[in-house]
Amino acid sequence: MMPAHQVALGELRRNEPMNQHVTWRAGGRARQFYRPRHREDFLEFLHARPAQETLFLLGLGSNLLVREGGIDATVVQMHGALKEVTWEEKGCLRIEAGVPAPKVARLAARAGCAGAEFLAGIPGTMGGVLAMNAGCYGAEIWNFVHQVETVDRQGELRWRTPADYDIGYRSVCLREECRKGVEEWFLSALLRFPAGDAETAKTRIRSLLAQRVADQPLEFPNAGSVFRNPVGDYAARLIECCGLKGKRIGGAEVSWKHANFIVNRGQATATDIEALIAEMQSRILAEKGVRLHPEVRIVGERS
Repeated sequence: MMPAHQVALGELRRNEPMNQHVTWRAGGRARQFYRPRHREDFLEFLHARPAQETLFLLGLGSNLLVREGGIDATVVQMHGALKEVTWEEKGCLRIEAGVPAPKVARLAARAGCAGAEFLAGIPGTMGGVLAMNAGCYGAEIWNFVHQVETVDRQGELRWRTPADYDIGYRSVCLREECRKGVEEWFLSALLRFPAGDAETAKTRIRSLLAQRVADQPLEFPNAGSVFRNPVGDYAARLIECCGLKGKRIGGAEVSWKHANFIVNRGQATATDIEALIAEMQSRILAEKGVRLHPEVRIVGERS
């Protein structure tokens, strides 16, 4: 790997191994990898990029698979850069995109707010949480979004409301009439939670985290739920019914603890994981007539 170079205040690396930055601990390399120091550094870096350069924004890498052939883009790691949290007027919590979701749950609980407890079970940053309308335990983040701040390739900042987006299950898309042909990324969000009791919220967080430990294979590298739940059913139920628990390809295994998780048993490659995803989809379609759609994002080139 080439040595790090300084650009603005952050750090730019070339040929960066992405298995160090995704929770599956597998995958290829990024052509370039940039860590901004803070918000202004990120905006300066963004403004300086050539128009033809592909940018890929990364949080904690908890919902991502990078193929072995790598990703021909500049990956920008937002965790550690956009990390400010402030209370705004009208009881809104302003959260920057690099803040881990569990931190938001704890802050809201300490402030006596209700409804944010589910975020304690989401191992990602708020940028990714917003981009996929992440949720668990019956709640989704966009139920609490008052406004979001975005930036485009030209560095133009905008404040948008939920009405500017088509929001669905694990899906958020800027409406065509708002898009105007430019790509936007989330910089921050104003979240509004109802008043509650701090001790009740803290107790619920502890309960949800205990349930997560009991139900999920946290002892192995994983990327959370692999598939979206089909309408009226659960992906894990279908996978288990087809006898796929424990199914292995290389070092990738369908978890015995939770059928909608694929774990890395130590030496799994991105190719192993993607092949297992495809095998699961094929079996469920053949035996149950249901097409499972990945919740995880798969990017990059095959080797």
